[in-house]
Order: sequence, then C-alpha cells, then structure tokens
Amino acid sequence: MVNRVLIRIKVVQILYSYYLKKSNDLAAAEKELIFSLNKSYELYHLLLLLLIALTREEQLRIDTAKNKKYFSASDSHLNMKLADNLFVAKLAANKKLQEYVERQKISWAEESDFLRYMLNKIKSSDLYGAYVSSAEQSFETDREFWKKVFKTIIVPDENFLNLLESQSLYWNDDLDIISTFVLKSIKKYDEQSSDDQELLPMFKDDDDLEFARKLFRESVLAIDRNRNLIDLHAKNWEIERVALMDVVIMSVALVEIETFPEIPLKVSLNEYIEIAKSYSTAKSGHFINGILDSIIVQLKKEGKLTK
Repeated sequence: MVNRVLIRIKVVQILYSYYLKKSNDLAAAEKELIFSLNKSYELYHLLLLLLIALTREEQLRIDTAKNKKYFSASDSHLNMKLADNLFVAKLAANKKLQEYVERQKISWAEESDFLRYMLNKIKSSDLYGAYVSSAEQSFETDREFWKKVFKTIIVPDENFLNLLESQSLYWNDDLDIISTFVLKSIKKYDEQSSDDQELLPMFKDDDDLEFARKLFRESVLAIDRNRNLIDLHAKNWEIERVALMDVVIMSVALVEIETFPEIPLKVSLNEYIEIAKSYSTAKSGHFINGILDSIIVQLKKEGKLTK
C-alpha cells in the first residue's frame, strides 16, 4: 500500500529535516523515515474506520429517537438504510481491521463533534437523498454509496483536513495518496469473503521497504557530493539562493538514478519534478528538470550512468 511515490516523498521530507537540523544521526533519521511510513499505514486504517464510526453515529441517533417517550412525525419514519448499510457491516466485521485498530489503539471516539458534523453533511447531500429514495438495497449499492461519499464529501472537506493535521504532522501530505488506496479497498471489497479478508499490506513486497531504506541511506551519504554537482551546473544561479528543498529533491533524484538502474530514467525524473511542483517554488519543476538533465549528460559522458 505504501507505494514508491509516497516513499520518495517521505525520503525527501526526512532528508530535508535531517539537513536542516545539521544532524549526524543517520540511524535516528532512518528510524523517523520508517515511523513516518508506518503513520501513513495507520492513516489508511483510520480512514476505513471512519466509515464504521459514521455508521455507528447514525445507529446511535436512531436508537435515541426510538427511545424517546414522544415521537415526532419525522421520527416515525426513520430511514434505516444508512444504519443497516451492508458494506459497512461487512467491513466492521473484518478481523484484520479489528486487530490493527486494537493493536495501534486508534479510534474516532474522541471526535464526536466531527462525526456529528460529517454525518449531517452527508445526510444533507444529494448523494444521500438518491440513496435513501431508492428501493434497492444490496451490498453493491451500499458499497458504491460509501465510495462516492468518501471521495466527494469526506476527503475534500476542510474541517476533515484540519482535523487530520491536528492529529499528526505526518498526515499533512498523505491524504491524497492514502485516500486512493482506501477507495481501492472499498471498490475491491468482496461480499462473499470471510471476516479474514485481507486489507492492503503496508508494502507490496520486501523490495519496496529495501528501496526506502537504501534510497534514504545513499541520499544522506551523497548530499554533499550532489550539492557540489548542482552548484557546478546551476550556471546562472548562486547555490545559496537555490531553495534548500530544490537541492534535496535533486540530490535524492540523482541517488535514485545512479543507485537503481532497473528504474527507467524518465520515470525517476518525472517523479521528482512532480514532487518539486508540490513541495517547492512555482519555478522549481522547470529549474530542477534543467539542472538534472545537465548533470545526467555529464554522468553519461563520464561513464557513470548507462541508462
């Protein structure tokens, strides 16, 4: 689930912090990288758990209404469709999710105000109106409802983004990527599976974990050499005026290009140019592309790069 796009971003972020602090503790920095990746995996489970928490909030509302001594006209026609959502019932029974939640002690129990706010927003939406007005209730339609709600109502919500940011600084930039994995998990969830249905693993395979560790270690070791290379090729730029984030991004890109020959050159370049567009200045993408192209030409001439 933690893919190489996210790994590259995390390596750049941790290396930037490492360089800014002028730290010499490589082991501690690598530990922070792995911790950051673990937090991304935690966010994946927390977002799945949110669907369950919102459904339980709806169930609580209905139970409260039913227990009132006097019922209003609207109470007598309580719609149970969301409370009885078949997809969420299946997800809530997932043993892998339950085990992770219990082990990591994650919960939405302390966020009752947010749950009420988000549930109100969902129930006032056209999506909800269409959902409850339809006579059909199946696992597929219930799953599709939550997929659309998550994508179009929950993820873009400013209060939701602020809440995640307040809970963990590591989640500031994770939501866009992690939400795609949540949507993938919702889409692929199987009605016929047992309660042991697998969720997405943290890493696709051991190669991705090794990629993260090796990319970071080599980037730390090469930062001074790469800074000199960048200085040499930034002809009309004073290196002191180049954004530190640009230097870090280019350094990590060069390490990947030289250390992982199996990754196509174009793939690596495109990935780091995209990172620059998101995490540095408006002109960084163009600047980084030009500098890296110049350095790559030199490395090829020197026989240090064959791809």
